[in-house]
Amino acid sequence: MAITVKKLTPNIMVEHVNNTVDFYRDVLGFALLTSVPEQGTFDWAMMKHDAVEIMFQSRASLSGELPQFAGKAIGGTLTLYIDVADIKGLYASLQNKVKIVHDMATTFYGAEEFTIEDCNGYILTFAEPISQQANHTGV
Repeated sequence: MAITVKKLTPNIMVEHVNNTVDFYRDVLGFALLTSVPEQGTFDWAMMKHDAVEIMFQSRASLSGELPQFAGKAIGGTLTLYIDVADIKGLYASLQNKVKIVHDMATTFYGAEEFTIEDCNGYILTFAEPISQQANHTGV
């Protein structure tokens, strides 16, 4: 069976959705699109920065829908890999605000990237192909 895949939006389990919204908004520049409930203590929220969307759901809420999540640890064994423009500028703006777990490096596949840990222990890698860096440096 052939399927058409249009997009992937991770729904990530967290202990405190509000704290996560604050981190992604204030530190990473994401915008809150919607939440449940609209005010107060959120059970779920969707955030967006340019083309990247991420949903965050509280342990209690997500475990209620999918009981197999009830005993799982927050933090996961995955990396959210996010392509960005101006990797060096992003690194400079974040290096004193977040926990850097892998410093800026050039990869074998021709990208510059660095990796941080978010407020829940999830790992985010920000990367930019070296071939695209001249587009915003004026070269």
